Amino acid sequence: MTTPTPKSPSVTLRFMAAPTDVILAGTHGVSGGRLLEWIDKAAYACATQWSGTYCVTAYVGHIHFTRPIPSGHIVEVRSRIAMTGRSSMHIVNEVFSADPREGVFTRACDCLVIFVAKDTATGKSTPVASFEPNTEEEVRVQEAARSRIGLRSAIEAEMEKQTYEGPSDAPRLITRFLAKPTDVNWGGKVHGGTAMEWIDEAGTACTMEWTGEHTVAIYAGGIRFYRPIAIGDLVEVDARMLRTEERSMQMSIHVRSGAAHEGRSALKTAIHASVTYISKDVDGNALPTRQFVPVTEEDQRLAEHATVLRNLRAEYAPKPLVTPPQAQHVD
Repeated sequence: MTTPTPKSPSVTLRFMAAPTDVILAGTHGVSGGRLLEWIDKAAYACATQWSGTYCVTAYVGHIHFTRPIPSGHIVEVRSRIAMTGRSSMHIVNEVFSADPREGVFTRACDCLVIFVAKDTATGKSTPVASFEPNTEEEVRVQEAARSRIGLRSAIEAEMEKQTYEGPSDAPRLITRFLAKPTDVNWGGKVHGGTAMEWIDEAGTACTMEWTGEHTVAIYAGGIRFYRPIAIGDLVEVDARMLRTEERSMQMSIHVRSGAAHEGRSALKTAIHASVTYISKDVDGNALPTRQFVPVTEEDQRLAEHATVLRNLRAEYAPKPLVTPPQAQHVD
Protein backbone atom coordinates (compact mmCIF):
# COMPACT_ATOMS: atom_id res chain seq x y z
CA MET A 1 0.00 0.00 0.00
CA THR A 2 1.33 3.47 -0.85
CA THR A 3 1.82 6.00 1.91
CA PRO A 4 -0.68 8.89 1.65
CA THR A 5 0.65 12.32 0.77
CA PRO A 6 0.71 14.35 4.00
CA LYS A 7 -1.25 17.55 4.48
CA SER A 8 -0.96 20.20 7.18
CA PRO A 9 0.53 18.91 10.48
CA SER A 10 -1.72 21.09 12.64
CA VAL A 11 -5.40 21.78 13.34
CA THR A 12 -7.18 24.34 15.51
CA LEU A 13 -10.79 23.82 16.60
CA ARG A 14 -12.96 26.22 18.58
CA PHE A 15 -15.86 25.49 20.90
CA MET A 16 -18.12 27.63 23.07
CA ALA A 17 -18.22 26.39 26.66
CA ALA A 18 -21.89 26.01 27.57
CA PRO A 19 -23.61 25.49 30.92
CA THR A 20 -24.20 21.87 29.89
CA ASP A 21 -20.41 21.35 29.74
CA VAL A 22 -20.12 21.96 33.49
CA ILE A 23 -20.54 18.63 35.27
CA LEU A 24 -22.01 20.08 38.48
CA ALA A 25 -23.94 23.24 39.24
CA GLY A 26 -21.96 25.58 41.44
CA THR A 27 -18.54 24.34 40.30
CA HIS A 28 -15.93 26.52 38.70
CA GLY A 29 -15.58 25.26 35.18
CA VAL A 30 -16.00 22.79 32.35
CA SER A 31 -15.52 19.16 33.38
CA GLY A 32 -12.21 17.46 32.70
CA GLY A 33 -14.06 14.82 30.70
CA ARG A 34 -15.56 17.40 28.36
CA LEU A 35 -12.12 18.97 27.83
CA LEU A 36 -10.72 15.55 26.96
CA GLU A 37 -13.59 15.02 24.51
CA TRP A 38 -12.73 18.29 22.74
CA ILE A 39 -9.03 17.40 22.71
CA ASP A 40 -9.77 14.01 21.17
CA LYS A 41 -11.83 15.63 18.42
CA ALA A 42 -9.08 18.10 17.53
CA ALA A 43 -6.35 15.46 17.68
CA TYR A 44 -8.47 13.12 15.56
CA ALA A 45 -8.92 15.86 12.95
CA CYS A 46 -5.16 16.46 12.98
CA ALA A 47 -4.38 12.74 12.63
CA THR A 48 -6.84 12.07 9.81
CA GLN A 49 -5.77 15.23 7.99
CA TRP A 50 -2.12 14.12 8.10
CA SER A 51 -2.70 10.44 7.30
CA GLY A 52 -5.61 10.74 4.89
CA THR A 53 -7.38 7.79 6.49
CA TYR A 54 -9.43 6.68 9.50
CA CYS A 55 -7.53 6.77 12.81
CA VAL A 56 -8.09 5.42 16.32
CA THR A 57 -6.94 6.72 19.70
CA ALA A 58 -4.20 4.55 21.19
CA TYR A 59 -2.98 6.62 24.13
CA VAL A 60 -3.64 9.90 25.93
CA GLY A 61 -1.17 11.03 28.56
CA HIS A 62 0.61 13.76 30.48
CA ILE A 63 -2.66 15.63 30.88
CA HIS A 64 -2.25 18.76 32.97
CA PHE A 65 -5.40 20.66 33.96
CA THR A 66 -3.90 23.99 34.99
CA ARG A 67 -7.03 26.10 35.52
CA PRO A 68 -10.82 25.87 35.14
CA ILE A 69 -12.63 27.09 32.02
CA PRO A 70 -15.82 29.00 32.87
CA SER A 71 -19.07 28.53 31.01
CA GLY A 72 -19.35 31.22 28.32
CA HIS A 73 -15.67 31.16 27.35
CA ILE A 74 -14.45 30.51 23.81
CA VAL A 75 -12.32 27.37 23.92
CA GLU A 76 -9.56 26.83 21.39
CA VAL A 77 -7.83 23.44 21.00
CA ARG A 78 -4.56 23.57 19.06
CA SER A 79 -3.27 20.19 17.89
CA ARG A 80 -0.02 19.56 16.03
CA ILE A 81 2.04 16.55 14.96
CA ALA A 82 5.12 16.11 17.16
CA MET A 83 6.48 12.91 15.62
CA THR A 84 5.38 9.89 13.61
CA GLY A 85 6.09 6.16 13.64
CA ARG A 86 5.24 3.64 10.96
CA SER A 87 1.49 4.03 11.52
CA SER A 88 1.34 6.23 14.62
CA MET A 89 1.10 9.99 15.07
CA HIS A 90 2.13 11.66 18.34
CA ILE A 91 0.05 14.82 18.66
CA VAL A 92 0.63 17.65 21.13
CA ASN A 93 -2.56 19.43 22.18
CA GLU A 94 -2.98 22.75 23.95
CA VAL A 95 -6.29 24.08 25.23
CA PHE A 96 -6.74 27.84 25.54
CA SER A 97 -9.80 29.82 26.52
CA ALA A 98 -10.90 33.45 26.51
CA ASP A 99 -13.76 35.56 27.69
CA PRO A 100 -15.18 36.69 24.32
CA ARG A 101 -15.66 40.21 25.73
CA GLU A 102 -11.91 40.48 26.33
CA GLY A 103 -10.49 38.23 23.62
CA VAL A 104 -7.35 37.16 25.51
CA PHE A 105 -6.57 33.45 25.28
CA THR A 106 -4.66 31.75 28.12
CA ARG A 107 -3.71 28.08 28.43
CA ALA A 108 -5.91 25.81 30.53
CA CYS A 109 -4.73 22.30 29.66
CA ASP A 110 -2.17 20.41 27.59
CA CYS A 111 -1.55 16.75 26.77
CA LEU A 112 -0.16 14.22 24.32
CA VAL A 113 -2.42 11.99 22.20
CA ILE A 114 -1.24 9.09 20.04
CA PHE A 115 -3.38 8.01 17.11
CA VAL A 116 -2.88 4.99 14.85
CA ALA A 117 -3.90 5.07 11.18
CA LYS A 118 -6.15 2.22 10.04
CA ASP A 119 -6.97 0.68 6.67
CA THR A 120 -10.77 0.92 6.53
CA ALA A 121 -11.03 -2.26 4.42
CA THR A 122 -8.93 -4.55 6.63
CA GLY A 123 -8.99 -2.77 9.99
CA LYS A 124 -5.21 -3.17 10.21
CA SER A 125 -2.73 -0.39 10.87
CA THR A 126 -1.47 1.37 7.78
CA PRO A 127 1.68 3.48 7.15
CA VAL A 128 1.63 7.27 7.47
CA ALA A 129 3.93 9.85 5.95
CA SER A 130 6.94 10.69 8.12
CA PHE A 131 6.83 14.08 9.82
CA GLU A 132 10.08 16.03 9.50
CA PRO A 133 10.43 19.12 11.73
CA ASN A 134 11.34 22.33 9.90
CA THR A 135 11.70 24.84 12.74
CA GLU A 136 13.56 24.95 16.05
CA GLU A 137 10.25 24.72 17.89
CA GLU A 138 9.18 21.63 15.89
CA VAL A 139 12.56 20.00 16.65
CA ARG A 140 12.14 20.79 20.37
CA VAL A 141 8.62 19.33 20.44
CA GLN A 142 9.74 16.19 18.60
CA GLU A 143 12.59 15.65 21.09
CA ALA A 144 10.16 16.16 23.97
CA ALA A 145 7.80 13.54 22.51
CA ARG A 146 10.69 11.09 22.10
CA SER A 147 11.74 11.66 25.71
CA ARG A 148 8.41 10.17 26.80
CA ILE A 149 8.72 6.84 24.98
CA GLY A 150 10.84 5.18 27.66
CA LEU A 151 8.62 6.46 30.46
CA ARG A 152 5.48 5.24 28.68
CA SER A 153 6.96 1.75 28.25
CA ALA A 154 8.05 1.59 31.90
CA ILE A 155 4.60 2.65 33.11
CA GLU A 156 2.84 0.14 30.85
CA ALA A 157 5.08 -2.67 32.14
CA GLU A 158 4.34 -1.67 35.75
CA MET A 159 0.59 -1.49 35.11
CA GLU A 160 0.49 -4.90 33.44
CA LYS A 161 1.83 -6.52 36.64
CA GLN A 162 -1.21 -5.51 38.66
CA THR A 163 -4.43 -7.35 39.45
CA TYR A 164 -7.65 -5.78 40.70
CA GLU A 165 -9.79 -8.75 41.72
CA GLY A 166 -8.70 -9.54 45.29
CA PRO A 167 -10.33 -8.51 48.59
CA SER A 168 -10.47 -4.72 48.85
CA ASP A 169 -11.79 -1.99 51.11
CA ALA A 170 -10.86 0.78 48.66
CA PRO A 171 -13.45 3.42 47.75
CA ARG A 172 -14.94 2.20 44.49
CA LEU A 173 -17.76 3.06 42.10
CA ILE A 174 -18.97 0.93 39.18
CA THR A 175 -21.43 2.05 36.51
CA ARG A 176 -22.83 -0.01 33.64
CA PHE A 177 -24.74 0.99 30.52
CA LEU A 178 -25.06 0.24 26.80
CA ALA A 179 -22.99 2.11 24.21
CA LYS A 180 -25.42 4.21 22.15
CA PRO A 181 -25.30 5.11 18.43
CA THR A 182 -24.64 8.73 19.45
CA ASP A 183 -21.41 7.61 21.17
CA VAL A 184 -19.65 6.39 18.02
CA ASN A 185 -17.53 7.96 15.30
CA TRP A 186 -17.80 7.43 11.55
CA GLY A 187 -15.71 4.27 11.90
CA GLY A 188 -18.53 2.71 13.93
CA LYS A 189 -16.64 2.64 17.25
CA VAL A 190 -17.04 4.72 20.41
CA HIS A 191 -15.22 8.06 20.28
CA GLY A 192 -12.08 8.10 22.41
CA GLY A 193 -13.26 11.45 23.76
CA THR A 194 -16.63 10.00 24.78
CA ALA A 195 -14.91 7.18 26.65
CA MET A 196 -12.66 9.69 28.42
CA GLU A 197 -15.73 11.61 29.53
CA TRP A 198 -17.10 8.37 31.02
CA ILE A 199 -13.79 7.91 32.85
CA ASP A 200 -13.83 11.39 34.35
CA GLU A 201 -17.47 11.14 35.40
CA ALA A 202 -16.82 7.87 37.26
CA GLY A 203 -13.65 9.20 38.89
CA THR A 204 -15.38 12.40 39.94
CA ALA A 205 -18.38 10.56 41.38
CA CYS A 206 -16.18 8.15 43.36
CA THR A 207 -13.95 10.88 44.82
CA MET A 208 -16.93 13.10 45.65
CA GLU A 209 -18.62 10.24 47.48
CA TRP A 210 -15.39 9.62 49.45
CA THR A 211 -14.68 13.24 50.38
CA GLY A 212 -18.17 14.74 50.55
CA GLU A 213 -16.80 17.69 48.55
CA HIS A 214 -16.67 18.83 44.94
CA THR A 215 -13.68 17.23 43.22
CA VAL A 216 -11.86 17.88 39.94
CA ALA A 217 -9.21 16.07 37.90
CA ILE A 218 -5.84 17.83 37.88
CA TYR A 219 -3.62 15.28 36.14
CA ALA A 220 -3.84 12.04 34.15
CA GLY A 221 -0.62 10.11 33.74
CA GLY A 222 -1.93 7.85 31.02
CA ILE A 223 -5.11 6.59 29.35
CA ARG A 224 -4.43 3.45 27.33
CA PHE A 225 -6.83 2.13 24.69
CA TYR A 226 -6.67 -1.64 24.20
CA ARG A 227 -9.74 -2.55 22.15
CA PRO A 228 -12.65 -0.74 20.46
CA ILE A 229 -16.15 -0.43 21.93
CA ALA A 230 -19.06 -0.96 19.54
CA ILE A 231 -22.68 0.19 19.49
CA GLY A 232 -24.78 -1.94 21.81
CA ASP A 233 -21.85 -3.20 23.86
CA LEU A 234 -22.35 -3.49 27.60
CA VAL A 235 -19.92 -0.97 29.09
CA GLU A 236 -18.63 -1.10 32.67
CA VAL A 237 -16.68 1.84 34.12
CA ASP A 238 -14.89 0.83 37.34
CA ALA A 239 -13.30 3.66 39.36
CA ARG A 240 -11.15 2.62 42.32
CA MET A 241 -8.99 4.64 44.70
CA LEU A 242 -5.33 3.62 44.89
CA ARG A 243 -3.86 6.08 47.37
CA THR A 244 -4.30 9.50 48.92
CA GLU A 245 -1.93 12.29 49.79
CA GLU A 246 -2.60 15.38 51.85
CA ARG A 247 -4.52 17.11 49.06
CA SER A 248 -4.95 14.56 46.28
CA MET A 249 -6.44 11.18 45.38
CA GLN A 250 -4.97 8.83 42.79
CA MET A 251 -7.60 6.76 40.97
CA SER A 252 -7.38 3.72 38.73
CA ILE A 253 -10.27 3.57 36.26
CA HIS A 254 -11.01 0.60 34.00
CA VAL A 255 -13.47 0.64 31.11
CA ARG A 256 -14.58 -2.87 30.20
CA SER A 257 -16.92 -3.87 27.38
CA GLY A 258 -18.43 -6.80 25.55
CA ALA A 259 -21.57 -8.18 23.96
CA ALA A 260 -24.48 -7.48 26.30
CA HIS A 261 -26.03 -10.95 25.84
CA GLU A 262 -22.82 -12.59 27.09
CA GLY A 263 -23.10 -10.89 30.48
CA ARG A 264 -20.71 -9.17 32.84
CA SER A 265 -18.39 -12.15 33.18
CA ALA A 266 -17.40 -11.82 29.50
CA LEU A 267 -16.40 -8.14 29.68
CA LYS A 268 -12.82 -7.35 28.66
CA THR A 269 -10.69 -4.31 29.45
CA ALA A 270 -11.00 -1.73 26.68
CA ILE A 271 -9.35 1.25 28.39
CA HIS A 272 -7.31 1.78 31.56
CA ALA A 273 -6.62 5.19 33.07
CA SER A 274 -4.74 6.67 36.00
CA VAL A 275 -6.18 10.03 37.11
CA THR A 276 -5.44 12.33 40.07
CA TYR A 277 -8.19 14.39 41.72
CA ILE A 278 -8.36 17.11 44.36
CA SER A 279 -11.23 18.51 46.44
CA LYS A 280 -12.18 22.18 46.14
CA ASP A 281 -14.23 24.56 48.26
CA VAL A 282 -16.84 26.99 46.90
CA ASP A 283 -14.10 29.52 46.09
CA GLY A 284 -12.08 26.99 44.09
CA ASN A 285 -9.37 26.46 46.74
CA ALA A 286 -7.88 23.00 47.27
CA LEU A 287 -9.00 21.23 50.44
CA PRO A 288 -7.25 18.62 52.62
CA THR A 289 -8.23 15.13 51.47
CA ARG A 290 -9.92 12.51 53.61
CA GLN A 291 -7.26 9.82 53.91
CA PHE A 292 -7.64 6.26 52.67
CA VAL A 293 -5.57 3.71 54.64
CA PRO A 294 -5.14 0.47 52.66
CA VAL A 295 -5.56 -2.65 54.79
CA THR A 296 -5.96 -5.66 52.50
CA GLU A 297 -2.96 -7.13 50.73
CA GLU A 298 -4.19 -6.02 47.32
CA ASP A 299 -5.00 -2.48 48.46
CA GLN A 300 -1.52 -2.14 49.97
CA ARG A 301 0.10 -3.47 46.81
CA LEU A 302 -1.87 -1.10 44.59
CA ALA A 303 -1.02 1.86 46.85
CA GLU A 304 2.65 0.97 46.41
CA HIS A 305 2.02 0.63 42.66
CA ALA A 306 0.71 4.21 42.62
CA THR A 307 3.90 5.36 44.35
CA VAL A 308 6.01 3.50 41.78
CA LEU A 309 4.18 5.27 38.94
CA ARG A 310 4.87 8.65 40.52
CA ASN A 311 8.54 7.79 41.05
CA LEU A 312 8.91 6.62 37.45
CA ARG A 313 7.77 10.03 36.20
CA ALA A 314 10.38 11.67 38.42
CA GLU A 315 13.07 9.19 37.32
CA TYR A 316 12.56 9.69 33.58
CA ALA A 317 11.93 13.45 33.89
CA PRO A 318 10.72 13.88 30.27
CA LYS A 319 11.16 17.21 28.55
CA PRO A 320 8.16 19.59 28.60
CA LEU A 321 5.97 19.34 25.51
CA VAL A 322 4.78 22.95 25.58
CA THR A 323 6.37 26.33 26.14
CA PRO A 324 5.53 28.34 29.29
CA PRO A 325 1.95 29.72 29.34
CA GLN A 326 1.35 33.13 27.84
CA ALA A 327 -1.69 35.22 27.06
CA GLN A 328 -2.67 35.69 23.42
CA HIS A 329 -5.28 38.00 21.90
CA VAL A 330 -7.98 36.68 19.60
CA ASP A 331 -7.05 37.02 15.92
